[in-house]
This record gives sequence, structure tokens and C-alpha cells, in this order.
Amino acid sequence: MSSTPPRSIILIVDDEPDLREVVAELLEMEDYTVLQAANGQAALDVLAANEQPCLVLLDLMMPVMDGHEFLLRLREDARYRELPVLMLTAHFSAKAPPGTVGLLRKPVDIPELLAMVARHCPAAA
Repeated sequence: MSSTPPRSIILIVDDEPDLREVVAELLEMEDYTVLQAANGQAALDVLAANEQPCLVLLDLMMPVMDGHEFLLRLREDARYRELPVLMLTAHFSAKAPPGTVGLLRKPVDIPELLAMVARHCPAAA
């Protein structure tokens, strides 16, 4: 029997590829495994094909399926009702929607992001 702890997987859902890449690299440097999707529909497909993440970083405004619609669809699925979702947005007046663990403004404050991630994802061994 292996005593290897479960990998901490984070799903980044954002239509800005540069932002996804920068955040992914930052999280990978912290030993997290990162999955990426460019919109809510792609994120649902990623969830269906992979191990469940410990956290979803979700943009509000995206084409195809925005963050609000993704969150509604996510919560309809019993497997993901308790999955922590942290919203990311550049909109200064946005509030964290119900069913999320919080909201971070873009540009993202890196120490704040890492603190939120650490709160919901087990540290890598």
C-alpha cells in the first residue's frame, strides 16, 4: 500500500490564455497539478474526464458559457455540489455569487491567491 497523499488538483477556467498560463505556472511551482479550460462548457468536459479538483478558479465573463452558468450547472451535479469555487473577475463592482468561497479581483494578488488555494487544497508532500 502506498502512503502517497492525493494530488492537489486545481481547475482554472478563464478565457484569457495568458492569465491561465501565468496562474498555472505559479500553482505548479507550488506543487499543485493544474487543469485548464477556456470557458464553462470546456470546464464541464475537463471535470468529466479527470479526477475531481480540490478547487476551481472561475472567471465570471467568458464566451460559450460564463461563470454564472457554469456554477449553476456544477451545483446541479451531486458530485460537485461541495466543490469549492473561487471567482476571479476584473469587474470592480462584482460580488461573490452564492455557492462560491470568495472572489478575487484581477489583476490577482498572488499572496492572496496562494492563501485561498492553501485553505481549500491539501499541501503537497
